[in-house]
Amino acid sequence: MVRTQVIKPRIREILSRELPYELVGMLPKHWVQIGDVLILPLRPELEPYKHRIAEVYAQVLGVKTVLRKGRIGGEFRETNYEVLYGGDTVTVHVENGVKYKLDAARVMFSPANVKERVRMAKVARPGELVVDMFAGIGHLSLPMAVHGRARVIAIEKSPYTFRFLVENIELNGVWDRMTAYNIDNRDFPGEDIADRVLMGYVVKTHEFIPKALRIAKDGALIHYHNTVPERLMPEEPFGTFQRIAREHGYEVEKLNELVIKRYAPGVWHVVIDVKVFKR
Repeated sequence: MVRTQVIKPRIREILSRELPYELVGMLPKHWVQIGDVLILPLRPELEPYKHRIAEVYAQVLGVKTVLRKGRIGGEFRETNYEVLYGGDTVTVHVENGVKYKLDAARVMFSPANVKERVRMAKVARPGELVVDMFAGIGHLSLPMAVHGRARVIAIEKSPYTFRFLVENIELNGVWDRMTAYNIDNRDFPGEDIADRVLMGYVVKTHEFIPKALRIAKDGALIHYHNTVPERLMPEEPFGTFQRIAREHGYEVEKLNELVIKRYAPGVWHVVIDVKVFKR
């Protein structure tokens, strides 16, 4: 992700000749770059000039396509970004030695989660079996296979996102230790198999805790992500995880808790590392 606190001088120089004076100061001072695609937040006042603004940002920053930032939503966490410049929204983003191919206009990828992706590369152990219940394009599990040399079962329900997951397994040369399934993780038949379970989802992740517990071996680690209102922290999200685990005959121990980023005003994206024990 690229961030700046001022409008780049070259961008200001070009657009100050074409935009009304009062709009120049409203030009984006920060943006997200995924591969060679730029995602720009644009204020409504800039709407009449959005295509020209995108063209200048693309030229100065050296990208092929510019998207207007929009909302992320739905079951598959899909984006609905508007194409302002260029047309090819498929790109390859390289981070920490891992290649992520994706359609930046339709598939969610958050550069703000980089620390967690790097952390997953470090915690994975050679030969352990990881089950990624919400694999996406391999956001969290590719680093585990590439750097940690873990064996990974990656489950992704969205057919469109799954295409990129399969391509990324090939692109990173980990086809010998990473297998992808295009199914709902609740239909995955494996039980008592995983040394580590990834639950990289938000908002409704708690609904999948019983399935994660069945997939996990006794003593396995679960990396549980969810969104938590600040007023419920620090009791949550572990409180809910522990309650559901006990209802299903498990005891759990929280080993670690990290705040990933702000999800919405007063709401945080949090991950906890939990060790699970069958009674």
